[in-house]
Amino acid sequence: MMSDRSHSSSDTASIGRMLPPSFVVGTATASAQIEGATRAGRRTASVWDRFSAEPGRIQDGTTTAVTADHYHRYREDVALMAELGADAYRFSLGWTRLQPEGRGPLDPGGVAFYDRLLDELHEAGISPFVTLTHWDLPAEYEQGWLDRDTAARLGELAALVGERFADRVDHWITLNEPATVTLNGYALGLHAPGRELTFDALPAVHHQLLGHGLAVQALRAAGADSVGITNVHSPVQPAGDGEEDALMAALFDIVHNRVFADPVLLGHYPEVPSELEELFGAFAGVPQEDLATIAQPLDFYGLNYYMPTKVAAGAGTGHSPDGTSEAMAGLPFRLEPFEEYPTTGFGWPIAPEYFGAALSEMQQRYGDVLPPVYITENGASFAEQPDESGRVQDTDRIDYLAGHLSTALAAVAPGGEAEGIDLRGYFVWSLMDNWEWAAGFTQRFGIVHVDFETGSRTPKASFQWLHDVMRARRMA
Repeated sequence: MMSDRSHSSSDTASIGRMLPPSFVVGTATASAQIEGATRAGRRTASVWDRFSAEPGRIQDGTTTAVTADHYHRYREDVALMAELGADAYRFSLGWTRLQPEGRGPLDPGGVAFYDRLLDELHEAGISPFVTLTHWDLPAEYEQGWLDRDTAARLGELAALVGERFADRVDHWITLNEPATVTLNGYALGLHAPGRELTFDALPAVHHQLLGHGLAVQALRAAGADSVGITNVHSPVQPAGDGEEDALMAALFDIVHNRVFADPVLLGHYPEVPSELEELFGAFAGVPQEDLATIAQPLDFYGLNYYMPTKVAAGAGTGHSPDGTSEAMAGLPFRLEPFEEYPTTGFGWPIAPEYFGAALSEMQQRYGDVLPPVYITENGASFAEQPDESGRVQDTDRIDYLAGHLSTALAAVAPGGEAEGIDLRGYFVWSLMDNWEWAAGFTQRFGIVHVDFETGSRTPKASFQWLHDVMRARRMA
């Protein structure tokens, strides 16, 4: 049964009326966070399996072994999506479930699992949006994205899964958040594979983007109709009025936003202030043919938004939104809090107006070359638990989703600050509570509560709220 509605019908009705009839509303997950079944079939270790097994890496000491057990409970989860009335479901493929050695033919057991999942989605009338790799990488790739060969391996995986699934997948996403992979995984050591290279991590940027371009080519050759990429964008502002703060804010904007979007959409890496040029030497000798591969025409651009960033010059304590890093403490800038905003369970500022700013920046920077946009992730973690009656009244999440969705829709409407962007959909992160990377089970993003001891699912009040929003759209 759905949870009781905890927001007024006027909220759902007003937001529902803002949704264009063809606007896609769905939920999103990632394979490493929900599937579990690490020993099912021939699945071998991923970088996250190995990382989570290292003492001290995961906040609560948990691993990828079971997570939300979606591998065994996928039918139940698709039934929940159908109950929700979702138009689409964004999920990712487990690379080592499909290609256990990180190369070679697809494993029949892995193929069979995703065949069954796609069958369930199609039977329920839910459109599949499939991400090739969501922070997932075979552990056998010792250098990971620091190795150019990994880009070729992603292209090969794309060719294989495209040939197998292209006729049943409506939209493909090559990579999820290459910015987070680079910054947390290779620069700061907070995520798998745990490297702390700071600016020496920049080759991971280029190799991910090259892999994206090769994957686009392979998917199109296999008959894929719609292909894009997803990155997380954060509007950046200096903490003070001084030149040094402004320069460091520009630096963060470049490494978080522009080194990923500019090559994909404009065909070149961004120009940087002369004072910062030596930091970006990794891009100095990039072959032109690489840039041409990276800048493949896209059918859509996936934008994830969670929060803005405030930057000050000078070293700090090493704090980042995802934890504390010794490498972060050695950088020439620090991240400052937004004291004026409430925060999520992760301590992230809840600032929906910056969602409009993120969309506006995309419009201003990329204009006519920006393809249609999907918000491929937006959501918040809160530490709610079922009450005595078993209901999960997550009113903070409802407020978060209502504020962000309505802000995005208003921003792209006529007269809005991002007018001109063709915004086609919005995916809530996440369908269910999951294994939240280095935070383990300590953070809950789902609109469905998961009991991590029993695996039982309980739709939260936000589930009912989103259902009512979509119902209001259909009635408008």
